[in-house]
Amino acid sequence: MVTTPGLPLRLGDLGPTVRDLHRRLLVVGFEETGDPGVFDSETQRSVREFQHRRGMIVDGICGPHTWSALVEAGHHLGDRMLYLRSPMYRGDDVTQLQEQLGSLGFDAGWVDGIFGPMTESALREFQRNQGLMPDGVLGRDAVTSLSHLQGRRSGSKTVAEVREAESLRSHLGDVSGRRLIFGESGGLPVVVDGLARRLRLDGAQVLALHHPDLSIQAKSANEWEGTVYVGVTLASEDTSVAYFATGGFESAGGRSLASCCASHLGDVLETELPVAGLRLPILRETRMPAVWCRIGPPAQVVEGAAAIVSALSNAVVEWCADPLHED
Repeated sequence: MVTTPGLPLRLGDLGPTVRDLHRRLLVVGFEETGDPGVFDSETQRSVREFQHRRGMIVDGICGPHTWSALVEAGHHLGDRMLYLRSPMYRGDDVTQLQEQLGSLGFDAGWVDGIFGPMTESALREFQRNQGLMPDGVLGRDAVTSLSHLQGRRSGSKTVAEVREAESLRSHLGDVSGRRLIFGESGGLPVVVDGLARRLRLDGAQVLALHHPDLSIQAKSANEWEGTVYVGVTLASEDTSVAYFATGGFESAGGRSLASCCASHLGDVLETELPVAGLRLPILRETRMPAVWCRIGPPAQVVEGAAAIVSALSNAVVEWCADPLHED
């Protein structure tokens, strides 16, 4: 995530960082209106629309995650060389690369816009296939080869989507022995700890994560190599259950898990929770089916914590038995 002084930016803010925000909005297609040094109502509208397009929480505030997304949206395939490094490259150019490699049958992993080891490996295989130097560096020759093949597909889904579905079909059953991860970023430790206790009694291995930085939670989840991640947070509005999806990729396991959680939580909270495919950092950066549950009203959630634990536990058990909800 990009670290920029002066964030978050919101309605009424002034100064050079607001000017930079307007410049970045212009780069990604939003018209310049008003004073570029003022965060006015039109700026707020543009930020909200950008957040909506990117599958983010829509609040009209430009915080670190929205700023990072704006930076990433300014990169297009071929604008820069890409290769494996630390920190890893992030951007829409990486997303385009992953989409094209995956559609051609090269397993670049999840289409998350992060140039990691799987993307490098897929790029090397593509280069070998095209008779190029397999150095794992996206340079001019590789971009040219990809542009010549643009529009061709090896199937209706990327390799990563097929691989996820096959893996889930081969692991049907109860929760015993599963590596389950539950996380919260502040406010709901009783729910996460309650889930951990309950499902450990059913024989599952459980990791409970309590940290405000969801990227750190994603890193811990990946290192632990969990089966699934379920996150919860309090929300006063825009309650929902989200899973990872972009324009060129969708986690089928995450979608079905989100449906299970929304159904069981909706019964307890006596409301309909929409299921949404989003690009929240915790969903984007975890390497397993994952959901992020925004539940409220806060007072009702806190008072009904035990029932919410039961609802989420039942949802996970149901999902483990049929992670793709196939007939």
